[in-house]
Amino acid sequence: MPVISTNTASNSALRYLNINSANQSSTLSKLASGSRITKASDDAAGLAIGVRIQSDVTVLNQAATSASQGQSILQTADGGLARIGDILQRMKSLATKSNSGTVTDKERPYLQAEFKELQGEIDTIAKSTRYNGVTLLNKGDADNKFEAGVDFMLGTSASDTIKVTIPTADTTTLALPATVVISTQADAQTTIPLIDAAINMISSARANIGALESRFDFQAQTIATSTENLSAAGSVIMDADVAAEKSQLSSDDVKTQAAIAALSQANQMPQNLLSLLKS
Repeated sequence: MPVISTNTASNSALRYLNINSANQSSTLSKLASGSRITKASDDAAGLAIGVRIQSDVTVLNQAATSASQGQSILQTADGGLARIGDILQRMKSLATKSNSGTVTDKERPYLQAEFKELQGEIDTIAKSTRYNGVTLLNKGDADNKFEAGVDFMLGTSASDTIKVTIPTADTTTLALPATVVISTQADAQTTIPLIDAAINMISSARANIGALESRFDFQAQTIATSTENLSAAGSVIMDADVAAEKSQLSSDDVKTQAAIAALSQANQMPQNLLSLLKS
């Protein structure tokens, strides 16, 4: 019935105007942010899943960095071991020469002098092979964490780790201290098997490092694939569909304009009713 004390039509039009205006603001927020979920009420379950996926992607990005650093550490250690292996080859050559009957005791001291310098160079390389200030090959150094093993987290769970252990390679570890000499033919005969054993140790250490490098390489590829797939999954849940939101914005805009027009018309109704009293 027509009344002037309560404008029901105006109240209804205002309610729809508020609804349409809120929808329009929400759609604009989604378009501006690029996110389908700008507040928890948009999709509570989707928000929980999306945040978890984003967290996993963040962790995987750090894991990718850790994998790269792990490979660099292993490559650094392998480089030092390769140089030590070259030195051992030269030491074996000197020991073999000292063990030869064609060399006299007058010449053996010269061979021993070089042999001693090479022993010192092994220790120098072991001490100077470092990564970020951490010794990798020298036995007994307080900062050598890799002798006992270091865990690298390469996944989203605390259990997704690879343990990296790098064998030391100084003269103590290789059983080639200063007391090992080639000053005489008898000394050389005793030393050659020790050098052979040291060469085997270096070869074994490099083989183990190579295996770890291969594992890190495959893990890095797995991380990259997981990051790509999780990012895609998160996009489906969290990212706004620009085309759909633009269409929704157009619809909301039309509804808002219609509600404004209806509210304006409803506000004129009491004035129209008053005209009945004037007649």
